[in-house]
Amino acid sequence: MPLTSSAKKALKQDRAHREINDLTRHKVKSAVKAARLAIAAGEKDAKTKLDAAYRELDIASKKNIIHKNRAARLKSRLAKKVAKISTAEDTAIAKKPAIKKTSAKTATKKK
Repeated sequence: MPLTSSAKKALKQDRAHREINDLTRHKVKSAVKAARLAIAAGEKDAKTKLDAAYRELDIASKKNIIHKNRAARLKSRLAKKVAKISTAEDTAIAKKPAIKKTSAKTATKKK
């Protein structure tokens, strides 16, 4: 047990942070699981569950509860699974419009 007052306070803070972190980890696990089950079942609301999983993963990685690369890996794997079951119409909506590249303007020579 802690002896000094600062050690007691640190222990109290650690316990509070642990509860918050456990809750966040649980939210991530349940959101990812719900997304995976929706994708496997081919449900139409798989996209909304995917968005919820993205949100929870982003929150957890921003707070350093899970590593940012782990969050990116999970998001990538979920996106690949959704892409397999999504129709061509859904993928056309999800894609961003291509950015048009313009050629550099050439300077005119003064006469």
